[in-house]
Amino acid sequence: MSTTTTSQTPESEGPGRPARLIQNEATTEIPVHLLFRDEPDPVPPALGPAVVARRQGTGEQPRFRRPGPVGPRAAPEVDPDLVERAARVLPGAAGLLAGVCGAAGCAVNTWWAGVLPPLAVRALRLPAYAGAGLGPAQWAAYAGAGALGLFGFGGLARGRTGRAWVLGLFGRYRGTVRRTGLLWVNPLVLRSRVDVRLRHWRGEPMPAADGNGVALRVVVLVVWRVRDTARATLGVEDHETYLRECVEAALARVPVEAAGAARGAAGAAGDALTRLVAADAGPVGLEVFSVRPVRVEYAPEVAAVMTRRRIAALDARHRASVLTSVVDSVEDTVARLTMRGLVDLDDRERKALVKDLTVAFCSGRGETGP
Repeated sequence: MSTTTTSQTPESEGPGRPARLIQNEATTEIPVHLLFRDEPDPVPPALGPAVVARRQGTGEQPRFRRPGPVGPRAAPEVDPDLVERAARVLPGAAGLLAGVCGAAGCAVNTWWAGVLPPLAVRALRLPAYAGAGLGPAQWAAYAGAGALGLFGFGGLARGRTGRAWVLGLFGRYRGTVRRTGLLWVNPLVLRSRVDVRLRHWRGEPMPAADGNGVALRVVVLVVWRVRDTARATLGVEDHETYLRECVEAALARVPVEAAGAARGAAGAAGDALTRLVAADAGPVGLEVFSVRPVRVEYAPEVAAVMTRRRIAALDARHRASVLTSVVDSVEDTVARLTMRGLVDLDDRERKALVKDLTVAFCSGRGETGP
């Protein structure tokens, strides 16, 4: 007795479709628009190409997106509340008056205590007074008069043209003094003198490069001044060092032509350097007027090679100019002889004459110089 097993095809499947090999197989239709839909970039474009995430169950492959243009470089951030403002000071006469009053108070208290020498009493024509000696009242009067005198004379300061005082009290900015003459400033505050005049700075040779990447050494002349004393003093550790580093950074970004280049290229490099340095130094209270290269030379490691190359270029230019002059002279001589009918030359004779004239002119140029 034989048993025959017949496999039946499900009704949902057509006659031409093969049977499923996996019992739990499931087919999901993928909408076409899902394969080409973009998602927001998880990283900013400036950090590199963004990869669109793979969607689970859709079969979509990750795709790379071309990074967008990088935005302008952000300026250095400085405390927005750190802005120069005028400090509260008094005229110098007030300090002198307070100091004199303190000294006079000490002298009167000494006479009141009876410890003033008789010679000083007679010299000052003061009435004789026995006094009660140095007691608590006398010591308190001494302390008050002495403090008044110290505050009066200790706060005297002299303001000069082109100089400013940056005041700070317990680590807090208290203002800037730009006034001139005799002033009275609180003696408890710390004073930092700042030069606010128009200044020029000629630096030492700094590394740079030309348009072809050849190493150079450039000496620049920077004309600048301190515009905001608060930011220049408190915004950076040393504003002069910061300015020098800004110039070095600008030289690393701007190509500078070597010596002997056109003046227009040198002027364009100076304008570009001025814009970059002014943009970097502006947020810290420095105003840059110009940054100009005053001396450009090749770096020591390439100076010999570039000198030989320049000499070779000058020699080639000189030879080309001599050859052009000789050819023009030969052509003019042959044309004149032919036009005046002095000679009747065929092609062979013309070539020979041109050869002889060329040799003669070149020999003459070599003997007499250019």
